[in-house]
Amino acid sequence: MKQQPIGLFDSGIGGTSIWKEVVKLLPYEKTIYLADSKNAPYGEKSSEEIIALSIKNTDFLISQGCKLIIIACNTATTNAIDYLRSHYNIPFIGIEPAIKPAALQSKTGAIGILATKGTLTSKLFEKTANEYTKNITKIEQDGEGLVPLIEEGKLNSIELYQLLNKYLKPMLRFNIDHLVLGCTHYPYLIPQIQDILGEQVKIIDSGEAVAKQTKAILEKQDISNTSTSIANHQLYINSNKTVLEQILKDTPAKFTISELDF
Repeated sequence: MKQQPIGLFDSGIGGTSIWKEVVKLLPYEKTIYLADSKNAPYGEKSSEEIIALSIKNTDFLISQGCKLIIIACNTATTNAIDYLRSHYNIPFIGIEPAIKPAALQSKTGAIGILATKGTLTSKLFEKTANEYTKNITKIEQDGEGLVPLIEEGKLNSIELYQLLNKYLKPMLRFNIDHLVLGCTHYPYLIPQIQDILGEQVKIIDSGEAVAKQTKAILEKQDISNTSTSIANHQLYINSNKTVLEQILKDTPAKFTISELDF
C-alpha cells in the first residue's frame, strides 16, 4: 500500500496546479494524474453529470492502484465528494475555495470569489461561504469561458484578458483586498489577474493547503511512501497532450504524459 501512487483527477489540465504543490511537498510519492479534458468544463454541467464523470475518473485511478485520491477540481469536489466517500473505501481529499483565510485576513471587509457556476451554485460552497462571511461582503463571479481558453492554451490571448477584465474590474468598486480562486485552472492566470487588480489585492488559491492535507492524511493512515528515491509520475489526458506538455515544461519533476482514449 505504501508504495502505491496518489491519484488526482480534474476536468482537464487545471488540476496540475494542485499536482505541482503535491509533488513539491511529497517528492517520494508517485502520482497518477487524469485530465478529463474531453469533458471540460465541469462547471457548466448538472450535478448528476459531474457525479457520473467523477465515478468514471475514480474507477480509472483505482484500477491503476491508487491508495488515495485528490479531487483536483472545485466543481467535482463540491458536487461529488460526499457520494464518492460513501461509495468507495479509499481516502478522498477535495478542493474548496479558500474563503476562510480570505475572510479572516481581510482588512477592508470585502473579498472577491472567481469560480465556476458549478461551484458557486453547490450546497457545499453555500455552506462554507455562509459560515465564514457573516460580516464580510463577498463578490461572487462566474468565470464562464475561462476554462475552455486555458484548455486551448490561450493563456495570453486578448479574448482571455478581456474576459478577466469584465469579471474582475467591477470587484474593485467594492474595495476587495482578497480574491479567492475557486477553480484549479485559475492559478495559471495569476499574472494576468494581478495585472488587472493591482498588488493591493492578495490572490488566494488552495494548492499548498491541499498538499499539506494530503501529507497529513498519508501519515494518519500510515500509508506514506517510505522510499527515499525521487518518484516518477504518470499523467494521462483524453485529448491532445500538447497544451499539458506546454504548461509543465518547466516542472522539475520526472513525469510521462500519455494520451488516453477515455
